[in-house]
Amino acid sequence: MAQLLSLNVGLPKDVAWRDAKVHTGVWKAPVSGPRRVRRLNIDGDGQGDLAGHGGEMRAVLVYQLDSYRHWQEYLGRDDLVHGVFGENLTVDGLTDDEVCVGDRYRIGTALFEVTQPRVTCYRVGLRLGEPRMPALLVTHGRPGFYLRVLTEGVVEAGQEIVKVADGPGRMTVAEVDALLYRPPHPADRIERALRITALSPGWQQSFRALLDQVRSGNGPQAGNAGLSPVSAVPPAWQGFRPLQVRRIVEETSRIRSFWLADPDRAPLPAARPGQYLTLRLADMAGAPGAVRAYSLSGRPGADCYRISVKQEERGTASRWLHTGVRVGDSLQAAAPRGDFTLHQGTGPVVLASAGVGVTPVLAMLHALADTGSTREIWWLHAARNGRLHAFAREARGLLAQLPDGRVRVFYSRPEPADRLGTDYTDGGRPTADAVAGLGVPQDADVYLCGPDGFLHEVTDALLRQGVDPQRVHTEIFGSGPALTPGLLPTEHRAPHPPPGAVGSGPAVRFARTGLSVVWNSAYGSLLELAEACDVPVRWSCRTGVCRTCETALIDGSVSYTTDPVERTPPGTALICCARPEQDTTLDL
Repeated sequence: MAQLLSLNVGLPKDVAWRDAKVHTGVWKAPVSGPRRVRRLNIDGDGQGDLAGHGGEMRAVLVYQLDSYRHWQEYLGRDDLVHGVFGENLTVDGLTDDEVCVGDRYRIGTALFEVTQPRVTCYRVGLRLGEPRMPALLVTHGRPGFYLRVLTEGVVEAGQEIVKVADGPGRMTVAEVDALLYRPPHPADRIERALRITALSPGWQQSFRALLDQVRSGNGPQAGNAGLSPVSAVPPAWQGFRPLQVRRIVEETSRIRSFWLADPDRAPLPAARPGQYLTLRLADMAGAPGAVRAYSLSGRPGADCYRISVKQEERGTASRWLHTGVRVGDSLQAAAPRGDFTLHQGTGPVVLASAGVGVTPVLAMLHALADTGSTREIWWLHAARNGRLHAFAREARGLLAQLPDGRVRVFYSRPEPADRLGTDYTDGGRPTADAVAGLGVPQDADVYLCGPDGFLHEVTDALLRQGVDPQRVHTEIFGSGPALTPGLLPTEHRAPHPPPGAVGSGPAVRFARTGLSVVWNSAYGSLLELAEACDVPVRWSCRTGVCRTCETALIDGSVSYTTDPVERTPPGTALICCARPEQDTTLDL
């Protein structure tokens, strides 16, 4: 008979870690006497990061005495007290390779149901002083598991744990954990896991994405769709190659288009509508080796790639492109990349942009016009006035080819020559209230690109109208949003070279940030270097398991300080445990 050895609770607190503070509830300590178990946690307990822990499906965490013994021997430690793995219930029995998702247990007067394995994150390593721990829990098949509280009640250390029902599917916690994190990922096993109704929604969503990947024939070489987005089409080439400037067109006084072609006039691989091109501006005065990414604005499948660049007041790269590049010059370009691409379908489409953000959605409009799409297409654009309205005539011509196109153009500061009803349809900005009154269909696929304020207002308006958030796709200028679970907010700083002495290793270029620095072996990983530069990054486990930090490797190569649990697809890197082997460009 299994037994509850220790009941452990702890409220979230701020803990110093590296140069930051983490708000975490991983510090649990045994308590004596009875405690009431409620729907979301145990009296006296709490979770610090509710995005990754806690909630109804993750109310109570369980870890086993058998695993304690295993880690004591493996790690050579004798200081592993109950609760040190962040668990609420330390139990004798109920091992991960025997307990099944959906099993139900009674402890005291409370009734529980097993919902999912523990999701490994860096905080268990922080608590143990062992950074490798998130990866070890997975590779050793000892994650522990979460319980949902079906009936609230009172529990106490020393009580017996009584199994009252078997979970459907009879898939153990260890098996479910390995199915998501470790290859192989057999479709029949994933389908079996998805039939377990007790499995938490988050894990169901991951398995559905993984199953779609497996069924599409897009194998593990493309990544793990259950943990991070994967691209169905890998980049057409690795690294950079020369493209020749064939044509330069002034779209407005501040935006120029550059048409780039193969120097030998060979066909270029087709880009998907919405993708971007990364340029390495090696000869740019004042910023050698700088890289910049620009959306492709031309017709997908054309014999040239077209990028359209706005000259920014303090933009060294954009100023160099506008003033220093001539027809016939050669530029180094990486293959088209990006997941902000037009999806197939028959329902309504909204293409919304502001300023130079028009470029990727214009490529989508080209694609729709080329196929003679009969979809209901909404074209929403914001500009200051007609003089600064790029691609106005081109967009009108494309929309005229579509049988069901709807146009709303907003001018915030129209000039006397601008004609209401001809050049633009609305004065002012596309505020949330203005967009909410347009009547955009709730089942539309929405593609947004523009400044932050524009994105927030339009997105808010569409969500208030009932548009499915999963159908709203955004492309932003520069770096994407950071994901640093549990870290307390700090003052925002623009990306900058790392502090201290300059390193002596390969060059590391952050493409979206426009920063190029030299690798210093004092940093443990590319993630640590990026953090030292205040480059926005995304991570969770920091040990090569969760793939949150998976980043496109535009050129160069890396080695791993810790082998990832599953091989990464070509042209990507898990920056949490990677170091550069040569000059490297990351899509950050």
